[in-house]
Amino acid sequence: MLILGIETSCDDTGVALTRNGCQVLASRVSSQVEIHRPYGGVVPEIASRAHIENLPPLVHQTLGKAQVRLEEVDAVAVTCTPGLAGCLLVGVSFAKALAYALHKPLVGINHLEAHVYTAGLDKPLDEHPPFPHLALLVSGGHTALYRVDSWTRLAYLGGTQDDAAGEAFDKVAKVLRLGFPGGPAIQKRAEGFMGAFIEFPRPMVGQGYDFSFSGLKTAVINYLRGREWEDEEITRVAASFQHAAVDVLVTKTLRAAGELNLRHISLVGGVSANAALRQELSRRGEEGGFSIYLPGMAYSQDNGAMVAGLAYHYLREGRTADLTLNAVA
Repeated sequence: MLILGIETSCDDTGVALTRNGCQVLASRVSSQVEIHRPYGGVVPEIASRAHIENLPPLVHQTLGKAQVRLEEVDAVAVTCTPGLAGCLLVGVSFAKALAYALHKPLVGINHLEAHVYTAGLDKPLDEHPPFPHLALLVSGGHTALYRVDSWTRLAYLGGTQDDAAGEAFDKVAKVLRLGFPGGPAIQKRAEGFMGAFIEFPRPMVGQGYDFSFSGLKTAVINYLRGREWEDEEITRVAASFQHAAVDVLVTKTLRAAGELNLRHISLVGGVSANAALRQELSRRGEEGGFSIYLPGMAYSQDNGAMVAGLAYHYLREGRTADLTLNAVA
């Protein structure tokens, strides 16, 4: 089954074509980082307009790469929630028009569920995390733990009560004047740091399955207030912040997995591309007897392949949408 997936929940325009949920025939992502960099963050109206410009050529490029004609597509899938309202609306409107014109099924996909699916995307079945497993989803807008009973059945265990981890990375990077997006900037600055870490707090690290990164962000700001910002000190602060954030994410995830007797853990979402997080979860997880599953780096960021891949499983259950499908922010 050939499924065309469309992703426009934030500032990345993603289009992909998958076969039978796993094999990615072609995937194209148009990043808007350079457009939003001068503003230090994503401007929703600008992002929405860019999606309008990007979608038609990306669909043509994706089909051309896969050597598939539009008429051969069996279904059209699109992210409909959550995300920025205007951005979602562009993708949903485009997908509905395409499905209507082609007389093909339409599938509305939850962005977070699609990220969870990337743990098995473009991999043979024997490399998929078995069910049930624990998923840690970390991105710019979300930080959450899920028990994954199947690709279409997720149980929410806990999530951020304020700033998501990726949002905290962006805000700390802005304070340190490292630029946007903050995650890659902080990771690059922290690479190779061998000094003593500043002991920043680990909010809620021993409490339940919820997360909080607002206090950690504030602690960094308070530490910097009234100090001289020499280059070496900026590096130390960036490395210490990253070290604390990663420690919270890994510690809470491993504790949750142990308490719930889930021996398999996946790390998904945009922040799953962070090298320190991948390495620390893999190291401590394997030491604790857990199996760790990581998405390919190309699928950590927002992309259409995760949308099309998950849609295959929705179609098998008969879960399709009609033309009343709407964007839900």
